[in-house]
Amino acid sequence: MEVTEVAATAERLRTQLARVVMGQDRSAELLFAAWLAGGHVLLEGVPGTAKTLLARALARSLQLAFARIQFTPDLMPADVLGTSLFDFQSGRFTLQKGPIFTELLLADEVNRTPPKTQSALLEAMQERSVTLDGETHRLGAAFFVIATQNPIEQEGTYPLPEAQLDRFLLKLRIGYPDRDDERRMAAVHGRTVPDLESFGLEPVAGNEFLAAARECVAAVRIADAVLDYLVDVVRATREHASLRCGASPRAVNMLAAAARALAAVQGMDFVLPDHVQQLAGPLLAHRVVLTPAAEIEGADAGAVVAQIVDGIKAPR
Repeated sequence: MEVTEVAATAERLRTQLARVVMGQDRSAELLFAAWLAGGHVLLEGVPGTAKTLLARALARSLQLAFARIQFTPDLMPADVLGTSLFDFQSGRFTLQKGPIFTELLLADEVNRTPPKTQSALLEAMQERSVTLDGETHRLGAAFFVIATQNPIEQEGTYPLPEAQLDRFLLKLRIGYPDRDDERRMAAVHGRTVPDLESFGLEPVAGNEFLAAARECVAAVRIADAVLDYLVDVVRATREHASLRCGASPRAVNMLAAAARALAAVQGMDFVLPDHVQQLAGPLLAHRVVLTPAAEIEGADAGAVVAQIVDGIKAPR
């Protein structure tokens, strides 16, 4: 598969999703790149910004089995993973698989459940497997987690620890659409609750495409100068005065993988410094920790990362 085919598929996906969710073309592109890179995505936005609708439309377009879990304070790990139940007729325990056994899992308001249940996602996200009663069950290569959280309502929430945030390849902020997009939204959706069936979404890609596309992405080149630039950006987060903790070495690998995927999505077989710059905020901002003084001053991690990128000269 050539990068031109990957880019053409990405364009068809953007066009199709734009019919359902207006003003989120950039998020759609980054979601597709994350899927190709084998990562997971955290969507942050106020209620009503179509985070769930975007995930459902993406699953339909990529022909992925879809499951949604509404995370609540009383949700238990077994509600996510499943459990073994005793069958009195056969006299044996049988596994009742939980909703995590899917391809695209929407973890809605993931920060509303206690850490014990949040941690149930960790093995699945990192290893693409689930261990129940000592037996490991593999999840498919297409397994993709999209989690959401509300940034303004913090009562009764359990903030995601840094170790779990680090499992998400990207954190995307879903903001308000501009006026034209919002007007178009009212014209399309302003009659009833959005119904995906009415849009006639067609399959854009699937598991066969994914296997070939990932081979294509792995072959995307990163020149030595761009690789040095990428590493310097990540290392600079560990030295900035406003950051108590910078991005980990894992972030270097993830940034390189995501940059390859984004380059392929944009039809290039090599990574540009611009790809690193486009991904720096979504990939690094949730991996750094502000100092107490910076928090008191109201600093934003994304703004600090942008400042770091601006301060490092990009190669030609």
